[in-house]
Amino acid sequence: MSKLTKEDVLKLAKEYDVQFIRLQFTDIFGILKNVAITVEQLEKALEGELMFDGSSIDGFARIEESDMYLRPDPSTFVIFPWRPQQGAVARLICDVYNPDGTPFAGCPRHALKKVLAEAREMGYTMNVGPEAEFFLFQTDEKGRPTLITHDRAGYFDLTPVDLGENARRDIVLTLQQMGFQVEASHHEVAPGQHEIDFKYDEALATADKIVTFRYVVRTLAQRHGLHATFMPKPIVGINGSGMHCNQSLFEGDRNAFYDPEGKLELSQTAYYYIGGLIKHIKAMTAITNPTVNSYKRLVPGYEAPVYIAWSARNRSPLIRIPARRGLGTRVELRNPDPSSNPYLAIAVMLKAGLDGIKHKIEPPPPTDRNIYQMSPAERSELGIDSLPENLAAALDYLEKDEVIKSALGPHIYQRFMEAKRREWDEYRIQVHQWEIEQYLTKF
Repeated sequence: MSKLTKEDVLKLAKEYDVQFIRLQFTDIFGILKNVAITVEQLEKALEGELMFDGSSIDGFARIEESDMYLRPDPSTFVIFPWRPQQGAVARLICDVYNPDGTPFAGCPRHALKKVLAEAREMGYTMNVGPEAEFFLFQTDEKGRPTLITHDRAGYFDLTPVDLGENARRDIVLTLQQMGFQVEASHHEVAPGQHEIDFKYDEALATADKIVTFRYVVRTLAQRHGLHATFMPKPIVGINGSGMHCNQSLFEGDRNAFYDPEGKLELSQTAYYYIGGLIKHIKAMTAITNPTVNSYKRLVPGYEAPVYIAWSARNRSPLIRIPARRGLGTRVELRNPDPSSNPYLAIAVMLKAGLDGIKHKIEPPPPTDRNIYQMSPAERSELGIDSLPENLAAALDYLEKDEVIKSALGPHIYQRFMEAKRREWDEYRIQVHQWEIEQYLTKF
């Protein structure tokens, strides 16, 4: 997305007959929120003078400290192509501020900005390229989502097997109109599952694009009579949806992960970054895989990464180093899923990598065998550990990891932990259909 000024936004709004603007932001769980204004209020909004009630947003503020201000980022201005172009609707993504003019500690976008500032102090900028997967389901006669996939297609299938191709085409065209550089779109492995990849960008811009991407996908799917979901594992027995994150650090125009003389043509910085990711991965998982359902995806047998290892050769480990070198050298972390808050997920990934660089954390040797085919004894002999098996375990690791907690800040950490502990407690006391079928007549 291009860099725009306040003056540019006002000019574009007039030129394209924009009548309504949605001021967007996310709560700490990554759910997109907005305050709609008319174009007459746009200049006031761009000056950061619009207030809203933060006490009504999950994880934000108590009632007695609820007044907050939205400060739009002019570079995020974009017009919604699917809305009428006369009296058009546009959006701006905002940072949340306190009445005294300081950034609000519960703003996920601000949390990412803090870690990016730390990287800049070390001489780095971060690029991220996500690969977000999603499912398209049919809806019933009342428009409610079902678990009936709209097709039985598989990896890279085409029409007439891939019935979602038209919806996916419209999504791609809409994203391009909104400034995305879409690199690939295809049907994924599972029936009804899709992936659309867009070009990497600086970390903050990528996080903005992920929340925009999810909004566009769900909106356009609805217009096709389908329901799009980024739920990690909606159906048992088939692959779940991930969001692999390709990440790299740059020093000016130079890729800090590339060294033509290094082993595997990777720099020592890249190795330390991998070491940091591995050291902190169990705590990070609470953020990158933040729901009870996330851990239904992270099980062996469905191509999801479960084992904590890295490789430049195969796709079974948690971390993969794609083959491209030079400016394209990058580290692919494969466990994140698209239910995560992208601002917080990128913040903790970067924080872990920077910790690896600061403390020269060496990664273990690469694992170039297929880990899925190893026995537990073989994995143990090689020192290959596993990701947390459920949300509660991940939260326990997060509770003990001061580095990852510092990336979130005390406000977000405390609110996140309270909500997620409650989510786990609510889940664990439920009686599920599987239990009824297994035990009701047996005992």
